[in-house]
Amino acid sequence: MKKSKRNDIILIIVILIVALVFYIGFNYYNSINTKEPVTVVKVGDEVYGTFPLDKDVVEKIELSDGSYNILEIHNGKADITEASCPDGICVNHRAISKQNETIVCLPNKVVVEIHNGQKNDVDTITN
Repeated sequence: MKKSKRNDIILIIVILIVALVFYIGFNYYNSINTKEPVTVVKVGDEVYGTFPLDKDVVEKIELSDGSYNILEIHNGKADITEASCPDGICVNHRAISKQNETIVCLPNKVVVEIHNGQKNDVDTITN
């Protein structure tokens, strides 16, 4: 009977140690792989710049032909507030802050994307 109790206690201690090692390892892995959310701006195929979402920024994206877009990052959201393009679809787009959301200005070939942001709760929206 004593030997059975002793083995049970050893088993419980081993299980607790293994669980603690997994817990510490999981938290360490998450702390290394956590990246800050950023706004990545591309003009054509080239990356124009990367801007953190946690800092307020106003950036004028000037193109070689004189056209431009103004990107504003405020309160963790990125928005194009002004553009020289004729249609203005990018200006009328809502501000973005979630992973893989984009704003596209097709005439100026400007793409604004969110990387490492919060996951979006909605997969698609249809009208």
